[in-house]
Amino acid sequence: MKSTGTTGTAAVDWEQRVDFERLRDARLARLHAELERSDLGAVLAFDFSNIRYMSGTHIGTWAMDKLIRFALLTRKTDPIVWDFGSAAKHHALYNPWLDVTSAEADADPHSPHEGAKRPRLESGARAGISTLRGAFPPDADLAGDVARKVKRELEKFGLANEPLGVDVIEMPVLIALQREGIEVVDGQQVFMEARRIKTSDEIRLLTQAASMVDAAYEELYRFLRPGVRENEAVGVVAKTLYDLGSEYVEGVNAISGERCSPHPHVFSDRLIRPGDPAFFDILHSFNGYRTCYYRTFAVGSASQAQKDAYTRAREYMDRAIALVRPGATTADIAAVWPRAEEFGFPDEMAAFALQYGHGVGLSIWEKPIFSRLTSFDHPEVLEEGMVFALETYWPAADGWGAARIEEEVVVTADGCEVITKFPAEELIVAGRRYYTIDGPLNLNRDSQSHRNTIWGRGEA
Repeated sequence: MKSTGTTGTAAVDWEQRVDFERLRDARLARLHAELERSDLGAVLAFDFSNIRYMSGTHIGTWAMDKLIRFALLTRKTDPIVWDFGSAAKHHALYNPWLDVTSAEADADPHSPHEGAKRPRLESGARAGISTLRGAFPPDADLAGDVARKVKRELEKFGLANEPLGVDVIEMPVLIALQREGIEVVDGQQVFMEARRIKTSDEIRLLTQAASMVDAAYEELYRFLRPGVRENEAVGVVAKTLYDLGSEYVEGVNAISGERCSPHPHVFSDRLIRPGDPAFFDILHSFNGYRTCYYRTFAVGSASQAQKDAYTRAREYMDRAIALVRPGATTADIAAVWPRAEEFGFPDEMAAFALQYGHGVGLSIWEKPIFSRLTSFDHPEVLEEGMVFALETYWPAADGWGAARIEEEVVVTADGCEVITKFPAEELIVAGRRYYTIDGPLNLNRDSQSHRNTIWGRGEA
């Protein structure tokens, strides 16, 4: 599904951009439809991304790892959200889509169609918190309070004897729910299936998030030079994104030099040197919608081994993108990527996430998943409206450098659209351009300077 509006960091009256009411309604309709297809009576969410998808509420990213707030969606209601008391009061004041009483509710079926006006069922925002991951004294029985609150709603709507799907849960809360006689089962797949296909508004938000990373890479390209550290590069990216309106910079992998192979997935204080390869993954959120977006640079110059590694990683990326269309499968994509043994790993588990693909939405990673580890035995069919990232990696023959590339794509009616736009067709060299008495220094240089002469190479 290709976006038909424009993107921007603000809403305007003179262009069609994101319609947030339509976004909330369409997400909730998809979730209701998946709940109806399941054998569950309700789903209970503690994961922030699922709560946001379900209810359109957000209290900041500081609490994402605390599992403290929770939300319930039943076959007969819209979301009921329990939150910090002050946050619940704020929701009641400023989230009118959550303020529906039983007297006001319309019990007609939900429409699964994007853009359709959806009848509203009973919902609400209430004060309630979980155990703070064990920080509250167990004797305070916050877990029991959660279970009783949920049971009251299930009983009210005649669903107490139906299975309750839960995404993630603290052990005391699980035990408390079971003590209340509630059958607790895995509910994560209901959320994952609902979030698999993106609406036009979601695609617009994902595109805007990617465009902000385009800008961050431009700033990074200007900043990179010998003598800066990986952590300083992380700071440049974070400032750029926050200045542009990012709500959350989830992470910036900044990897350089010998740290590229093997890939450690975390930045350090390493000083970048002339001739270093450096690759980055920028993950941030705009209105909840994430990016996962790798680019590789050479700093000052590049060895032939680094250039060859980049060319190989790009070829695997291009082969994969060429296959993306409705009806293709994750197995089709994974088949064009190299086996783990071809690039130095004993098996696919050991090489997991180096040749890889994953859905992108309110979180990473979402469905579908592309991996030689699982896709051949469990292929997933690509559909219009999916948004995912494809990642390739190749180590340099010198045993030191490596290349990492990632593109985010939207599956369209007849193929796909790439929404990550910072140039990646060929290896880019960042940093000051050096000049010799004969003109610009050749940027294809070995990292060991004596090998850049004919005598060092044994050619004299």
